[in-house]
Amino acid sequence: MKHDGHPITPAGLAALKARYDHLLSKERPEIVEIVSWAAGNGDRSENGDYLYGRKRMREIDRELAFLARRMKNARVVDPSAQPDRTRAFFGATVTLADEHDDERVVTLVGDDEQDAGSGRIGWSSPLARALKGAEVGDLRTVFLPGGEKEYEIVAIQYPARENAA
Repeated sequence: MKHDGHPITPAGLAALKARYDHLLSKERPEIVEIVSWAAGNGDRSENGDYLYGRKRMREIDRELAFLARRMKNARVVDPSAQPDRTRAFFGATVTLADEHDDERVVTLVGDDEQDAGSGRIGWSSPLARALKGAEVGDLRTVFLPGGEKEYEIVAIQYPARENAA
């Protein structure tokens, strides 16, 4: 297994690929059509459809290039294959409790997959860095912009193994 590149779950890589394919096969051809239609309508300097279309095409091309780089540099890590399930590593779902016993559940995912609203935190975020390698019962201090916060690791879970008997 290569260790360069950024970690991503199989589902995360599939989502990047789906976005790339959507842009390439659906959105970009639609914009190309609008631009060529608008270009045939005379003065391009005052043609809103043409100017918007060209701007949108540049945005799509930038996003396609970004997605291509991210996919090329991705290192797929399947959390269900994690051999040591007693510690928090990539793909773990960790239940934390703060000093007020307020619990929070987070899943450590690739930076391209993070979504704080659904508890998916990027692998390079301060909280994920603080949790790496932690075991149930450990106390970990996280340095956040608003100051430090201490959490106790209450539970660690991984997805079920694919080939479980």
